[in-house]
Amino acid sequence: MTDQPAATLDAPTLEAAPPAVPGIEDERLTVMGLLAETFVGLAARGAAQLAGHGLSSVEFEVLLRLARSPAGLLRMTDLTAQTSLTNSGVTRVVDRLVDRGLVARQACETDRRTTFAVVTAHGQALLAQILPAHLDFIETWLLQPLRAEGDEALAAFEQALRRVRDHVVPCATAGSGGPLTPLRG
Repeated sequence: MTDQPAATLDAPTLEAAPPAVPGIEDERLTVMGLLAETFVGLAARGAAQLAGHGLSSVEFEVLLRLARSPAGLLRMTDLTAQTSLTNSGVTRVVDRLVDRGLVARQACETDRRTTFAVVTAHGQALLAQILPAHLDFIETWLLQPLRAEGDEALAAFEQALRRVRDHVVPCATAGSGGPLTPLRG
């Protein structure tokens, strides 16, 4: 061991600040950053809550979308359109949920190329167990700050989210309405 002083880094001087980046102060960056920070924060808190029930966020999303769909089922292609998952990603998530008995696969009577994912009674029971605390989570971390501004702020926020979602992901509601023909067993 030597008695030499540790190397020091030269601190930048204020006079040598780099030139401003054009557009760096644009409010659009602020809005996008706030949206990203909010989503990441909510997602992290929500994932911790769902982990206590043995579900990942994406498994919960698939289960919830199925349960909220007509007859508790969606075509696999519609699940892909409604989520941020690829076709193979949806297949893997549904496989895990099928293995746990939360979802079943069902062939379509009228189109052999179509497969439905169907929430099972076990999946519905798990959702019934999770939802009270999850709804409290949504109320506490998302809606209360909006309600503080009044009911009209919450309604405007929801309308704005729908407009942006429909613009960015026009097929986000694929399979959520209209006639479906599941196999009857």
